[in-house]
Amino acid sequence: MIDLSSSYLGLQLKHPLMPGASPLVDDLDVVKRLEDAGAAAIVMHSLFEEQIVREEIHALQDLESHSESFAEAQSYLPSPDEFALGPAEYLEQIRRIKATVGLPVIGSLNGISPGGWLDYGRWIESAGADALELNVYQLATDLRLTAAELERRTVDMVAQLKQQIRIPLAVKLSPFYTALPQFAQQLQQAGAAGVVLFNRFYQPDIDLEELEVQRTLVLSDSSELNLRLRYLAILSGRIELSLGASGGVHSVYDVIKAVMAGAHAVQLVSALLQRGPEYLRVLVEELQQWLEEHEYDSLRQMQGNMSLQRCPDPTAYERGNYVHILQSWRDW
Repeated sequence: MIDLSSSYLGLQLKHPLMPGASPLVDDLDVVKRLEDAGAAAIVMHSLFEEQIVREEIHALQDLESHSESFAEAQSYLPSPDEFALGPAEYLEQIRRIKATVGLPVIGSLNGISPGGWLDYGRWIESAGADALELNVYQLATDLRLTAAELERRTVDMVAQLKQQIRIPLAVKLSPFYTALPQFAQQLQQAGAAGVVLFNRFYQPDIDLEELEVQRTLVLSDSSELNLRLRYLAILSGRIELSLGASGGVHSVYDVIKAVMAGAHAVQLVSALLQRGPEYLRVLVEELQQWLEEHEYDSLRQMQGNMSLQRCPDPTAYERGNYVHILQSWRDW
């Protein structure tokens, strides 16, 4: 048997495949099916900054006689009905999952600013999580907000979290950073153990008849993987962070490409929502078969072998490829 093991955030995994953050973890029966299908770890969906702030406001309302003073603040926060699990239920779900399956559990916090809400990292650790994923999901719309300020906020969040937790911390990023390698290095210096590439922003649509902005959810496909491959390959072997791939992984070939680019963990969501938890088993078996057919002794043997540092033609990831593609197009 080929050795499929991988190390991610200091966790020793039997292979790199795991479900990414999604509603799959809300049902313990589904979590058990994921374990039976061979998942290497369980990644929780996020506990949101807005949820925690709302909970704290409610606690203050119980203590303050003039609770109406919080009414304006409340109006800016989503309704509790929009979240599947409140903060207390979220922590209890981690405990239930840890009691149900024998897999590492990675908790998740989603927010955009340093503050007291990050204290929940400590509670997530106490509930039994083996690692924590900080999901930074922010679209800059303020004309006064600079790129440097956005990056500083995230670095400060990482530093604040690492003061409170002992478990490894990964940061899930968007692709919209001007100098991602240098920013990743800042995160490492602040205490991060890994980065996950990339977050998927959900794009709004416009209803032309009702003149309303519509919320849309479009599942990923394999075409989204290329962006992840580029930056995995750029970072692999050049920083000490664990690298996670998230977005666009649907086939065993997507898994192999992500690992060759440098991924230590490969997260799937859309593929499992479409095909069910058991699809994980199919991918693991196909990965084993592909490595055997191509005479690899282990998965680690091919990990990062197509990175910028190691691949035969590093210009494929850089400007040379851009120039070549545009200049070679002929359709007339």
